[in-house]
Amino acid sequence: MSDRFISIEGIARRFPTRSGEPVTIFEDLSLSIARGDFVCIIGHSGCGKSTVLNVLAGLDQPDAGFVFIDGKQITAPGLDRAVIFQSHALLPWKTALGNVAYAVASRWPSLKKAEINARAQRAIDLVGLHGAEMKRPAELSGGMRQRVGIARALSIEPKILLMDEPFSALDALTRGALQDEVRRICRDTGQTLFMITHDVDEAMYLADKIVLMTNGPGAMIAEIVENPLPQERKRDEIHRHPDYYPLRNHLIDFLVTRSVTFRNDMPAGYDRKKPPVVKPRAQTPTMA
Repeated sequence: MSDRFISIEGIARRFPTRSGEPVTIFEDLSLSIARGDFVCIIGHSGCGKSTVLNVLAGLDQPDAGFVFIDGKQITAPGLDRAVIFQSHALLPWKTALGNVAYAVASRWPSLKKAEINARAQRAIDLVGLHGAEMKRPAELSGGMRQRVGIARALSIEPKILLMDEPFSALDALTRGALQDEVRRICRDTGQTLFMITHDVDEAMYLADKIVLMTNGPGAMIAEIVENPLPQERKRDEIHRHPDYYPLRNHLIDFLVTRSVTFRNDMPAGYDRKKPPVVKPRAQTPTMA
């Protein structure tokens, strides 16, 4: 497995201001993601998380640097990537199956209708919506609509799923159920995911690695946190794992304090191109 399936190499993004001086959201940002990894990125609003995701999606262009996916430079949107936004953005006049089939037909325009519907049905089944295929978005709950959005993304068989706070507008119970579904799908498909979240517990439950970004403008990746929790995570047991609170405290401490003070208190030898990798763990008691 390559550790550079996604390679972000020194990208920068600047936006004009009324004064004429551009504001730098981030600069010289570098990150590598392995095939099959689930990576969450956390940071305060304004640090450029969504901009990084949009650059990966090909919806925005960096002012400097490059992004490669599977060895190919990314300069535009492509069907090798699927984006799931906070809003499901479904076509209201189409059924759940119709929304997913529309994506399949766009991906493979030469397919016959029966094969299009079969592929769409498989995606619907994968997200647990069997029996709701013929319902329109207005007849579905918020969680079900978001499931259709996930099914639509999966139906085109992308190499990468890019998710921008996809569960933030849902109630806690629905959000938890969808998180469980996403973990199951990732395990079953080996999908590579890049997800933005403000929810520390969500990142801990879902991610293999958690990328911590300092406050913007001029944001940088402070560190990459390797999740020490076991791959098989059960929602009702995870908080009992000895590494749970060391990890959670590390993330909260960053968001409350170090995201602001990082520039004045950088680790020795910090390199923007190779942010440090850390793995918070419970301390092993020492014998007196």
